[in-house]
Amino acid sequence: MVARVSTVAFQGIEGVPVEVQVMVAPGKVGMQIVGLPDKAVAESRERVQAALHASGLALPAKRVTVNLAPADLPKEGSHFDLPIALALMAALGAIPADALSDFVVVGELNLDGTIAAISGALPAAIGANALGKGLICPAESGAEAAWAGAEVDILAPRSLIALANHFRGTQVLSRPEASIRANAANLPDLAEIKGQESAKRARSGGRRRP
Repeated sequence: MVARVSTVAFQGIEGVPVEVQVMVAPGKVGMQIVGLPDKAVAESRERVQAALHASGLALPAKRVTVNLAPADLPKEGSHFDLPIALALMAALGAIPADALSDFVVVGELNLDGTIAAISGALPAAIGANALGKGLICPAESGAEAAWAGAEVDILAPRSLIALANHFRGTQVLSRPEASIRANAANLPDLAEIKGQESAKRARSGGRRRP
């Protein structure tokens, strides 16, 4: 069985559709990711395996092949972690595959199974809407994704377990509200940087700092 999950590859501010295909079959034990992945995507193997283990899902002693299609499109970034993990969970029967067919998925996984924020949630949501799909993204990215419009169905879980429980009907994830992230109070000051005068002048619009 091949499980499929939709995601995107970012080219500038555009989200280009990508399909994550996962097959679990007899063979040499291990996970292989193909489809022009960069190093961050290739390292998804370790993060996905650790996150699934932390979430209570044991991987079978089989060969896992992950294909990122189309194969001739370069794939960059850690946001492929979550779609790979969900496709693998669907292939193992841990979550219903048909529940994922209506969503585009982006998200980085921590080793404990929680889902870390990613850049590009809004372009991903816009791309998902263009495909007639909703978006699954990290909880911390949900407020950004919600700016794509009220008609876009958005799920923003904090962990793999929360998302699995949502699909099982034991937990309900509410749609995030669009909002702007507040700036931190302790922003860095260019005055704390030694040297780099040309770079600091360029950053401040050419004005000399007192």
